[in-house]
Amino acid sequence: MNIRKLALLAAPLALLVIALGAFVRLSDAGLGCPDWPGCYGQLDVPRDSEEIAQANAAFPDRPVDVAKAWIEMIHRYAAATLGLLILAISVLAWRRRGEPDSLLAASLSLLALVVFQGLLGMWTVTWQLKPVVVMAHLLGGFATLALLWWMILRLSPAAASWARDSDRSLRPWILASLVVVVAQIALGGWTSANYAALACPDFPACQRQWWPDMNFAEAFVMWRGLGVNYEFGVLDNAARTAIHMTHRIGAMAVLLCVGWTAARAAFLASGRKVRIAGIVAGCLMLIQIGLGIANVLLYLPISTAVAHNACAALLVLALITLGHGLAPAPDAQKPARLTRK
Repeated sequence: MNIRKLALLAAPLALLVIALGAFVRLSDAGLGCPDWPGCYGQLDVPRDSEEIAQANAAFPDRPVDVAKAWIEMIHRYAAATLGLLILAISVLAWRRRGEPDSLLAASLSLLALVVFQGLLGMWTVTWQLKPVVVMAHLLGGFATLALLWWMILRLSPAAASWARDSDRSLRPWILASLVVVVAQIALGGWTSANYAALACPDFPACQRQWWPDMNFAEAFVMWRGLGVNYEFGVLDNAARTAIHMTHRIGAMAVLLCVGWTAARAAFLASGRKVRIAGIVAGCLMLIQIGLGIANVLLYLPISTAVAHNACAALLVLALITLGHGLAPAPDAQKPARLTRK
């Protein structure tokens, strides 16, 4: 099996891990297992009465909730499987490091990222859902998926540069759109980690006001020390409202920046594939904003909120695909220099 096939297996799994991570947060199952990497001191969830009694005795402050424990462990099993696939990619890239399509640097970077993701997963539990760690863990998941997708595109002949020179003026706009979307994803993670998703239960106003009482100074304190349990949040309503409103403002920035980029690609580009990619990115952006509004109006149903996370991931992939198609031909596709025997 080659690197591209392994990446094709790993990318959908990375998307699933992102969705499962959202499900864990929204189900309040982030501390469903109070230890790491196991669950109440074992590799699976305590099930029979004796195991549950032993777990409750070992963790008296965190009684076993079997349903939440299974939600957390399924996420960990999926993440561990993804880690093994990425390890296999790195080993294969190392063995083929002399070949132009080995993507050794990208593969090793991906492996380092997954190891760091594991540490963030551990700190998420041991530091009791500290928001900055939860947000970083979310961004790490998106970065893993994005890098896997870039590797797939890089190793796919059909995905090589397919734009005309006149379309390359879109590249700065695509980069700007990616920056705005990633910033909005970070804001979304911060909103979720601070339990601020329903701080504004109405739309388009917030608490029946266009500019309600907000506390931005408290809303974005990144580090509050260790030993604090952040389950269900520690901020007051004014701080949570500030976070929620900032996320809404970020959505407007996404609408303007990605909307402009997608419209230019869809209607002004000369290449057919560029136009299609622009249409896909624009549609995903509109769906994403619609899901965000539905989260408020429907009082944050889990299915809609998970779809909101998954759609954000797909939007990132669409922008990466568009950017890759507009990039110059990679150096690896150029003829190799002659070397002495």
